[in-house]
Amino acid sequence: MFRMISTTALALALAGPAFADAHAANPSMAEMTDEESAQLIRTRDITGGPIYSVSEGYEEESWMGDDVESAYSNDTMGYGNDLRQIGEIEDIILDRSGQMIGIVAEVGGFLDIGDKHVMLRVDDVRLVPVDDATYSFVTRMSEEQLEEMPSVNEGWWN
Repeated sequence: MFRMISTTALALALAGPAFADAHAANPSMAEMTDEESAQLIRTRDITGGPIYSVSEGYEEESWMGDDVESAYSNDTMGYGNDLRQIGEIEDIILDRSGQMIGIVAEVGGFLDIGDKHVMLRVDDVRLVPVDDATYSFVTRMSEEQLEEMPSVNEGWWN
């Protein structure tokens, strides 16, 4: 019995440095450069933010273009002036691999009475910065189109 415990202890003692070395070789978030981390967005900077519609000023060419962020940015569009707020970002939807596939938007209603949660796919929204710390989504769909979409309440997910 003593020999088995001694062998196990020795194996663990020898494996410890190898295990630590293997973890040290993997890149981690702590090793990211400032430039790399500046490209990351936290979900808390998105959820609760507004959703704006560009359905009236929507152009397929600019929507599908490479520089959507500048085409629909606060500087270009002037949030609150040219765009109509039609909802609020409730949640971010990921697939099992971690890829974002859409958002849950709260639309319609007044003071949370009669509102509805709908799922907008990534193709129908664009993430644009509001300022240095927060973001909103712009959609090419109208408020009426969103209200006609099927609801994605809690029962829908189960």
